[in-house]
Amino acid sequence: MLKEFRDFAMKGNVVDLAVGIVIGAAFSGIVTSLVGDIIMPIIGMLGGLDFTNYFLPLAKNVTATNLADAKKQGAVLAYGSFITLIVNFVIVAFVLFIVIRLMNQLKRREEAKPAEPPKPSAEVVLLTEIRDLLKK
Repeated sequence: MLKEFRDFAMKGNVVDLAVGIVIGAAFSGIVTSLVGDIIMPIIGMLGGLDFTNYFLPLAKNVTATNLADAKKQGAVLAYGSFITLIVNFVIVAFVLFIVIRLMNQLKRREEAKPAEPPKPSAEVVLLTEIRDLLKK
């Protein structure tokens, strides 16, 4: 039974990969929104930080105080956006770690269950009954 399942699973790997990519893309959007709209504003509120406007001007004519205007004036190094992306990555990596860990635990539980012995065929049952009757 397990071998048949493995053979079936091997055939479905391409479909599983495609589904994983689609779900991953959707999950990425959720995490981006979670970090940008919920986590970073809370961090900013608690620490007085707003990572979205952290940048270093690389051109001398950049005098703006926010990132959008600074990008219009010249080259900037937007390290605040990078910090936000790192937070995104950490959240995604943590969730994937938890999911894979749960899947491995379920797999170990499934493997730990002893297989049921096969039921005897009708002929064996009949022969066993005949043997038992002859003993009496």
